[in-house]
Amino acid sequence: MLMKIAQFERLFREAASLDVDKDDLKRLSDFLRDKMHDLLLAGQRAARHNGRDVIQPPDLPVTNGLQQSMHAFRQLDVALDLEPVLAAMAGAPIDVATSEEVERLLPDLAGALVVAYAKAIRIIDPKVRNPGSQHHEAARAVFDLLL
Repeated sequence: MLMKIAQFERLFREAASLDVDKDDLKRLSDFLRDKMHDLLLAGQRAARHNGRDVIQPPDLPVTNGLQQSMHAFRQLDVALDLEPVLAAMAGAPIDVATSEEVERLLPDLAGALVVAYAKAIRIIDPKVRNPGSQHHEAARAVFDLLL
């Protein structure tokens, strides 16, 4: 489980005024696993391009918007349990190490992705209160396009 249901509900409510339930948690877990993997793959490419076999923070494609989402996540003071996400990524083809700095950054990156995902749903449908499958699919499509 990515996080406790109450934390998940609170995060979406505070980040984007959305009401979600445990059925949405599976979608979010899959999204987070895939996008964290994508970020690390991009970091791997950058590290290799720079002649390193260790991903450093500057190797990760952290945009200004993602940095703002990290700041917003930190202000919410919600802890994420990344073990299930990282375990699901264990078989993924990332064959460089991550630095200690990157390891410390991963929870904030994951939180930033969750905040940005919730806000994307709100942008897609400003009137939605309880997002349905179509909202999740649209938000996912936006992130797939950009990350």
